[in-house]
Amino acid sequence: MFGSLVIRNGGYSLVHVQRLIDEFVKLVKIDSESGNERAICDYLKNEMSNLGLYVVEDQSSMVTGHNAGNLIATLEADCERAAEIPSVYFTSHMDTVTPGTEVKPQIRDGYIVSDGTTVLGSDDKAGLAAIIEAIRVIQEDNIKHGRIQFVFTIGEEVGLVGSKHIDSSLIQADYGFAIDSNGPVGEIVTSAVSHKKITAKIKGKAAHAGVNPEEGVSAVQIASKAISRMKLGRIDHETTANIGTIRGGTAMNIVPEGVEIIAEVRSHNEEKLNFYTELIVANFEQAAQEFGGSAEVKVVHLYPGYHFTESDLVVKQAIKAIKRIGRKPILRASGGGSDANIFSSYGIPTVNLGVGYENIHTTKERMSIVELRKTAELVVSLIQESTNVATPKELVHV
Repeated sequence: MFGSLVIRNGGYSLVHVQRLIDEFVKLVKIDSESGNERAICDYLKNEMSNLGLYVVEDQSSMVTGHNAGNLIATLEADCERAAEIPSVYFTSHMDTVTPGTEVKPQIRDGYIVSDGTTVLGSDDKAGLAAIIEAIRVIQEDNIKHGRIQFVFTIGEEVGLVGSKHIDSSLIQADYGFAIDSNGPVGEIVTSAVSHKKITAKIKGKAAHAGVNPEEGVSAVQIASKAISRMKLGRIDHETTANIGTIRGGTAMNIVPEGVEIIAEVRSHNEEKLNFYTELIVANFEQAAQEFGGSAEVKVVHLYPGYHFTESDLVVKQAIKAIKRIGRKPILRASGGGSDANIFSSYGIPTVNLGVGYENIHTTKERMSIVELRKTAELVVSLIQESTNVATPKELVHV
């Protein structure tokens, strides 16, 4: 393999496929399970510095407890029209899920896979590799550009903790793209849910289940009654709800005194999110009251949703860049969350883009070499398209 051509104004930019594969393989071999991102953070910091970018590691580790912080790497503008060109940023996360140590990547039938004992880590090292290759390409081919920032986050897989605790003032961008979605290259996640976590601690009264059960109050029965009244699963086209875990009781012959339930509600509609969350809370509290127990219910808003349309600049740019690399743009909504949710809440319009990895978070994970190449091409194309914005006034987002 010698590379693939990406059309630009009046010429071509060469994405070096073998170099891209080598970079990806190197990245997945670096252990970086959530919380242990130090090694990959140091690698990326050194790589970005060698490429001439100004790199900052923030102080988020002091809050998150992870052994590294987020990285913000800035490539200053290289264009006479720099003042007229919006600043764009790209983000991918450094951490992987478990089991993700001592990854042994292999190439089989056009895919990069692990040896089957670990995940591969293409989520999101495919994004990292594509970004590094794109930086090399624009420098080698002297592609003119405005200011570009690259944000590499920690702890995305464990609740978006890195992006939640980043100093958002360090991101001086008008809009951006998360390179971190499981669809094929060409998919644009223009809408993502808002997500709430509900933790209910149900308290009853212990008693011997055979000798004096009438003196006890079963926390399990309270929880069961509450859950039986809930609408769960797919509530409508915008909203889902789920009971994730139930833990409680101490022995078969003891009326259970305590149960803890963890549930969630997700919705593209904030009113529905709040309504169904409050309904679940009310069900727990009402059932506890009926049986003579108590319910301590805590609600945490894990992340906000976002919604963009084809009239928003960030979507327009993604559509044009995808067409430029010969793919068909596909706009879709997601029932999950990503760093794009958090960065959009900071007032930086951000959409998540398909990378093409498959079977993520499993030991059967695989990364298509074709999709890896197209991801790198897309990053280059997005940088090229950013220079075609006529005026910063187009950045207004409603």
